[in-house]
Formats: sequence, structure tokens, C-alpha cells
Amino acid sequence: MTDRLADISARIEGIRQLGAVVNAMKGIAAARAHVARTQVQAVDSYAATIASGMASVLGNLAEAPKPTTACKPGLLVFCAEQGFAGAFSERVLDNIGAELDLATLFLIGTRGLALAAAREITPHWTAPLPSHTLGIPRLADHITTAIYDAVQADRIDRLDVLYTGWASGRPTLVRHRLFPLDLADLPAVTTQPPLTQQPGDALIAALGQDYFNAQVCKAALHAFAAENEARMEAMTAAGNQIARELDTFKATLHRVRQEAITAEIIELGTGAASARSAR
Repeated sequence: MTDRLADISARIEGIRQLGAVVNAMKGIAAARAHVARTQVQAVDSYAATIASGMASVLGNLAEAPKPTTACKPGLLVFCAEQGFAGAFSERVLDNIGAELDLATLFLIGTRGLALAAAREITPHWTAPLPSHTLGIPRLADHITTAIYDAVQADRIDRLDVLYTGWASGRPTLVRHRLFPLDLADLPAVTTQPPLTQQPGDALIAALGQDYFNAQVCKAALHAFAAENEARMEAMTAAGNQIARELDTFKATLHRVRQEAITAEIIELGTGAASARSAR
């Protein structure tokens, strides 16, 4: 009985330690998601400023650049970097399964890459998602370079981005076009056209590169935040399960202790009765 009590107590201590680890992971994920959401607002403001500048320049051109016909699609896909995030990457890969034979795939996220390999999916280019948001701008630069190289190599002439957002406490897949840029999406011009020292086409091209980089950075931040929010959800579920198991083992410990006490009382009573009979 003593050995059983010790075993149950050890199990309870182990569950408590696991609960502490789960709570720590949940806290880290919450902090990272909060920081990413804050930085998304800054990137949105930056991208909006560039879009406004592009709209102003286009308003000063006699004819806006016409988009070219695209027939070589590319996909920039953000999956999870680490585990303990539920079916985060699976949902993304399930969504693009039908397009992989036609599209050139740029895949971000180590965990997503492992799952893609298990599905016999070979991306054209991959990169890990940074563990902190400070690494997102550098990642965006690397992605931009890789995509421009693919354009110059005539591998792609169109690119969509797919990442996971978070709305109403649930993950949601977000997909939109990165290029060719739809000029109709630019804001309406309400001011006088600016004076420029560069040809309009060259200025639009330069601003377009910055705008593209900002959109990639925004998608990466959304994916980073959504992964950590998914991890928070998974850790919350794990914490609830741990709490239930802890309650179960505590109840078992209480019952075993009562059984031990009862056994000792019976043993003492039996011993006393035997002593009286011997007299």
C-alpha cells in the first residue's frame, strides 16, 4: 500500500510539472502573438503610405501601366515553424493540394516543410519562419529576392500568397494576389499630383517593389501570430486535460489513503482481538 501511495504521489508531481511547462508555452505564445499583431498595424500603415504614393504617381501619368497576361502561377505559402499548433499546417496544405501540379511553390515554415515532404510535395524554395518578429523583415527580404529570381528565370509571372489569419477566435485561411498588382485596389487620389524627378514608370516600379515587400512582411506577421494563437489554443486544451488528470489522481490518492487507514484500523482491531483471545 505504501508503494502504491508513493507511485501515485510521483505521478501527481509529474503531472504538475507538465502543467507548468504547458502554462509557460502558452504564455510565450500569447506574448509573441500580441507583439506580432501590434507590428501588423505598423506594416499596414507603411503599405498604405506606399499605395497612396503609387496612386498619386499614376494619377500624373497619361496612361497607367497595363497588367500583362499571366500563365505561370506561383504560390507563397506560410505554414507552421514549430509543433504543438494542432492542424495548423495541415489545413494550409489541404487547401493547395489541387494546384501543386501547375504552381511554383514557395513554402515557409519548418514544420510545414516536414509535412509537405510526407505528402511528397517538393517546394521550389523554402525558408524557416523566425522564432521572433524581429527576424520577419529579413525573411521578407529573402522571400522577395527568391521570387524576383524566379520571375527573371521565367518560372512565374503571377503570385498568390496563402497564410492563416485569426478571426473570432478561430483560424481562417487568407489568400490574395501579390502580383501583378491590381491598380484598381489603390486608393483614390484626392490631392494634387506630386512633382517627380524620375519617369513615372520607373517610380511606379520602385514603389511597387517596396509595396510587394511590405505585403510579404504583413503575410509573414499574420502567419506568425496565427501559429502562436493556434499554439495557445492547443496548450489551453492540454492544460484542461492535465487539470482533469490531476483531479483524477488526487481522488485516487485520497481513496488509497483511506483504504490504507481502514486497513490499519482493521489490522489493529484484529491484533487486539487476537491478544484478548490468547489470554
